[in-house]
Amino acid sequence: MRRRSLLIAVPAGLATLAACGDDKSDSGKASETASPSEPETSAAPSPKIVEGPLPAITAGTKFGEKPTVAKGSGDPSKDLAVKTVIAGGGRTIAENDFIVAHYLGQVWSTAKVFDNSYDRKEPLAIQLAQGTIIDGWRYGLVGKKTGSRVQMAVPPTWGYGEQGNAQAGIKGTDTLVFVVDVQDTFNAKSSAKGTDVAQDNIDLPKVGTNTDGKAPSIEVPDAQAPKKLVANYVIEGDGEKVGAEDSVLVQYKGVLWDGGKEFDSTYGRGQLTSFSLQQVVKGWAQGLTGKKVGSRVLIVIPPELGYGDNPPQGSGIQKDSTLVFSVDILAKL
Repeated sequence: MRRRSLLIAVPAGLATLAACGDDKSDSGKASETASPSEPETSAAPSPKIVEGPLPAITAGTKFGEKPTVAKGSGDPSKDLAVKTVIAGGGRTIAENDFIVAHYLGQVWSTAKVFDNSYDRKEPLAIQLAQGTIIDGWRYGLVGKKTGSRVQMAVPPTWGYGEQGNAQAGIKGTDTLVFVVDVQDTFNAKSSAKGTDVAQDNIDLPKVGTNTDGKAPSIEVPDAQAPKKLVANYVIEGDGEKVGAEDSVLVQYKGVLWDGGKEFDSTYGRGQLTSFSLQQVVKGWAQGLTGKKVGSRVLIVIPPELGYGDNPPQGSGIQKDSTLVFSVDILAKL
């Protein structure tokens, strides 16, 4: 049985974290949008994928530009229509990968735009997994490369189903048109990307700098554990800084200061983890706030900022343990 992540603060190990789409406008008020990360259906039959018909993109034709898309002409295909408008040269997307992408979605028959990330100036980061995203995206983007612009026409079966999405003005008979600019993709072999930082303090653990997707080594010194939180770059990325209320996608490995025994690892589970910094132990939240995406960070957490006298049952963590983590910050969600 796969071990559950130990990162949840209260109650430890019991919450299930899921990627969520942004359902607010820039003003902070609820908006009539329908993010692809809000699927109303799942486990639809595998679609037949065809190249068209698809409406023309009449403006914003470059990768990363907000597109303008014409109204659909005639009846849309009953199959899933997918076309690579701009072919990227990056990594190939696989099912269950986490992707980072800008997108625009509109209704085929009216050209009404019901959601887009370009105006928010913040791409969507989400896993292409059943139940996490509409099936049209899950089937349509697998096999594409990062740096690509992909256009899709998604029938209700692989969109919001017969019930549609009334709040966004989507009927159960509506085919949806999406333009997706895929910026990046991550999987269980993803690692930090940046510049190695010197680890000169002999009284602190030394973390490996390999970026091959394998778990880095963590060498705990024969020294007294620090009394205060330590959060140092091992590899410094060049991405955005993580805010205190952000959610992040990470690889991590955790060991005990006393003895260096590993107690948790995404590498061991073969699955990335995403969470809000408001849902984890204080040492994680404080240690990752202000750090750059793309970085590997050494975090040493004293008991009062970790699990204290109430460690997760069955975790192998004793009361009042100092915890040592290597954390790769792959993306902000």
